Amino acid sequence: MEVYHGSFTTVEKPHIIKGRYTKDFGVGFYCTQLKQQAERWSGKYDTPRVNVYEYTMTEGLKVLEFQEMTDEWLDFVVACRAGQPHSYDIVIGAMADDQIYNFISDFIRGTITREQFWVLAKFKYPTHQIAFCSEASLKCLTFKSVYSI
Repeated sequence: MEVYHGSFTTVEKPHIIKGRYTKDFGVGFYCTQLKQQAERWSGKYDTPRVNVYEYTMTEGLKVLEFQEMTDEWLDFVVACRAGQPHSYDIVIGAMADDQIYNFISDFIRGTITREQFWVLAKFKYPTHQIAFCSEASLKCLTFKSVYSI
């Protein structure tokens, strides 16, 4: 399967990114199956690039996949955004875009209830992310190419 990573540079050798801000699925190297989403990710940089990889699952990895947004997905994202670690090598599911992230923040603060979150949580367009959260998971990726936006 082909996956994409939006960046400001070519990333031939992916690595786990531990940024200042917590992400939906914790620390990791984030990719998506959606080319347009990777292009949006890279669009925030002066030199937008989309890296293309072949993703081949390796046996023995601990994978968590959310087929849809559920209470389990919400609770997992809330925990990860609070900085709580998890033991998964790969996490796959919907991405909390800027609008959804604001609703998650409201839910965390108690400004809205879980029920209100689900009423508000409608995506403008489909989202998808794969977080490669361990060094072993990065071996599933083979760099193919990069292109500029």
